[in-house]
Amino acid sequence: MRHNLGRIGVIITASALAVGGSAAMSVAEAGPVRSAGLYAPSALVLSVGKGDAPSVTVQRAVTLSCAPRPGGTHPAPAAACSELRAVEGEFAQLAGPQSQGNCTRQWDPLVLGATGVWQGRNVSWSATFANECEMRASLAEGAVFSF
Repeated sequence: MRHNLGRIGVIITASALAVGGSAAMSVAEAGPVRSAGLYAPSALVLSVGKGDAPSVTVQRAVTLSCAPRPGGTHPAPAAACSELRAVEGEFAQLAGPQSQGNCTRQWDPLVLGATGVWQGRNVSWSATFANECEMRASLAEGAVFSF
């Protein structure tokens, strides 16, 4: 038996009605599929690597999801999401000025990276620091890349 309900077609198979009186339904709707979510997606892969571009070797990587609630493999997703919200997802604003203090001038580059989606927009960001001391001094105890 077939019923038309506007743009949605519902099909009830006769064999399903004969077995136990339950109905199996197939629902099909014409047109594009739209997300029913209330939040713009925020899902990122964050990485720390060693080397100069283009031959960077990723040492550590985590996932971070911020909507609808913080999650992923990041060790402190709530703190990291809070920091990203404070700078509206602008990763460049997480790093302060390069330290002029106690770091050596050794060239042992570290590359931070973020790829994915932040509040519905694509993100592809990276920054290179001369060494781990410079990176830590520039990030000033931030949670986003503390993994």
